[in-house]
Amino acid sequence: MRSTIIVILLTALFAFSAFAQKIEDASRKTIGYISSSGTVEDASRRTLGYISSDGKIENASRSTLGYLNSDGKVENASRTTLGYITSSGTVENASRSTLGYVSSDGKVEDRSRKTLGHASGVDRRYLALFFFFFFKPDKN
Repeated sequence: MRSTIIVILLTALFAFSAFAQKIEDASRKTIGYISSSGTVEDASRRTLGYISSDGKIENASRSTLGYLNSDGKVENASRTTLGYITSSGTVENASRSTLGYVSSDGKVEDRSRKTLGHASGVDRRYLALFFFFFFKPDKN
């Protein structure tokens, strides 16, 4: 019985960690997590918010912060355009000036190509939302 409980606990731990991808800063220090279901957490695993599959972005209390449209447009809760995330990973503000870049391997850079962070296995659009729009590491 004891070994069964241990196996169940280890399986649960592995399943949780397999679906929550670590977000690191430029020094490789963990600054957050994003799960495959869109839950955004800080380094201490406190929920910061949610990114739903339909593009709705919410804070931890489930109040709407904004939207990520299918064309890459990022809007606030009032539907005012905040910026854009292009299919190539360029992140732009509402005036289309470059804010930064998110590569397909998860490297996040500012407009000068200085590394801001890393996260492998995370949707590049979610990384852009985390670093440039709604869940900025310096705000947490």
